[in-house]
Amino acid sequence: MKLHEYQSKTIFSRYKIPIPRGRVAATASEAKQIAEELGGRVVIKAQVLVGGRGKAGGIRLAKNSKEAEELATVILGMDIKGLPVRKLLVDETVRIQKEIYLGITNDRTMNRPVMMASSEGGVEIEEVARISPDKIIKTHIDPLLGLRDYQARDLAVSIDLPRDLWRGFQEICHGLWNAYSQSDASLAEINPLVITVENRLLALDGKMVVDDNALFRHPDLADMRDLDVEAAPEVEARKYGLSYIQLDGEIGCMVNGAGLAMATMDIIQLYGGTPANFLDIGGGASAEKVGAAFRIILSDPKVKVVLINIFGGITRCDEVARGILGAISEVKPKIPMVVRLVGTNAAEGLRLLGDAHMVTAETLVDAAQTAVRMAKGEGR
Repeated sequence: MKLHEYQSKTIFSRYKIPIPRGRVAATASEAKQIAEELGGRVVIKAQVLVGGRGKAGGIRLAKNSKEAEELATVILGMDIKGLPVRKLLVDETVRIQKEIYLGITNDRTMNRPVMMASSEGGVEIEEVARISPDKIIKTHIDPLLGLRDYQARDLAVSIDLPRDLWRGFQEICHGLWNAYSQSDASLAEINPLVITVENRLLALDGKMVVDDNALFRHPDLADMRDLDVEAAPEVEARKYGLSYIQLDGEIGCMVNGAGLAMATMDIIQLYGGTPANFLDIGGGASAEKVGAAFRIILSDPKVKVVLINIFGGITRCDEVARGILGAISEVKPKIPMVVRLVGTNAAEGLRLLGDAHMVTAETLVDAAQTAVRMAKGEGR
């Protein structure tokens, strides 16, 4: 889950990372008021979860509160790369002497976090890595020991940071590590971390990406989720505890178990079809949960047929069948579906579906082949 700049910087400030004074505004009048409080000269930043805000005109400098109001009116009406601008960050202006980069992410090859610093801040770190990889200094962090003081000092020396700023830089490094580790983040970066004319270090911009799988430990972070960047069916699926990812195919899939879902998608492609989604209803799914999953699949207009593949271990096949039939009576779909039920109470589930004249299959191969034929309009 990506966090907005203002959200990331709020978290940074909790860990004693210095940030500019500023607040979030949802209206132009709020932006004007904040600008007045900050002395008039401010930076107006669109809060959208995409890159290239500056090039799109989403970051502007206002010389006074009146101009801040005018610019806020323009930016709040913008659409940047398909995302509407609903909030602005109004920050005080900063006189910049030097821009550097500081960030942490996961290094999967080393199986541990890596902190990176570069004297080339203010630009995309990927571009620095492509053109001048030697200017990115890395230090790997043992998650059991955490970031050590000498590692932060080594980074400061390697990027030619003035010695009188080492202590402040070390504190920022520790703050970033704590924000990263205690938020279960997969990325935390400050770009740029600036040296001001007054010789202070300041996190001018911030970015964090939090591991979705850890959000149950962080309800405060879960509340920060921006639904504008997510497909509506995925938002609906989350309400019911379903794992759903929308794809571009024509065969909707409803399966219990992530591994079985992946296998189902693979076998659909093996026989010439394309899956429309990944959907794992999980173990022990109730009729209500199955019905919700079914409605979510059918909300995709590209779906021409639905393949339901259930292995009844914890999940009872008769419960799945009742969920399917309940959803059918409510949604009244006009597309065909193929059901494969195996396991606990499978006979009862198949009897219920048979009474409703639904297409069933004994094996996954049969089910996939039938679904592909139906998607191509070739019948059963």
